[in-house]
Amino acid sequence: MTVGATRKANALLAALPDAVYNRLLPDLEVTKLRPGDTLLTPGKTMKYAYFPTGSIVALLHQVDAGGTMGEAWPVGREGVLGISLFLGVPHFIRRVDVEVGGSAFRLPARALLAEFRRGGAFQQLLLRYVFALIMQASQLGICGQHHPIEQRLCRFLLCAFDRVGDELGITQQRMAELLGTRRVSISKAAAQLQQEELIDYVRGRVTLVNRKKLEKRSCVCTAIIRRAFEAVLEQA
Repeated sequence: MTVGATRKANALLAALPDAVYNRLLPDLEVTKLRPGDTLLTPGKTMKYAYFPTGSIVALLHQVDAGGTMGEAWPVGREGVLGISLFLGVPHFIRRVDVEVGGSAFRLPARALLAEFRRGGAFQQLLLRYVFALIMQASQLGICGQHHPIEQRLCRFLLCAFDRVGDELGITQQRMAELLGTRRVSISKAAAQLQQEELIDYVRGRVTLVNRKKLEKRSCVCTAIIRRAFEAVLEQA
């Protein structure tokens, strides 16, 4: 078993009753996701669902005619990539890139669908998770329209730290792409946060230094998104 790839490292798997998890266990496989890799492309049939344990994958939207991509939503240890399977859309309609490399469980589509169709705890948990994703997507849309880049960067970093821990490997260029802004804007905002000792940034690695201060500098979206995913587990 790969470090960081235990059942408890993914919130959805950890929340499942033992009987449900044990039915899935024979089909769960640990895999490593490499940063920057494209995991899925539009039109491809999803063969697996992914439950990240130490990685983040990002669903991307095309934002202009030139093919520029922007972040739709990230998926980390709070969730699963593969809701389109049980929503009846097996052919993927967006690109998915690995935002932060690390480990994940993957589950064959047939195994996920078989357990989902049984009803019960697995189905209820995934449907609550879908609602949290809808909340997150709507909040990210508001954030992108109304909040300055420094607040958006703080939100992005805090949500990433929630998903992988207090250190993540990601370049400023990649953050700029995901946030739909220029690299110089990210560089300026990150330098200010580092100068004030909220984060440390060295050679593509960002380390959380002061969570409390970083949350104060963030927009309200951080707490709203976090609360949406906490609610998924409250009835588990």
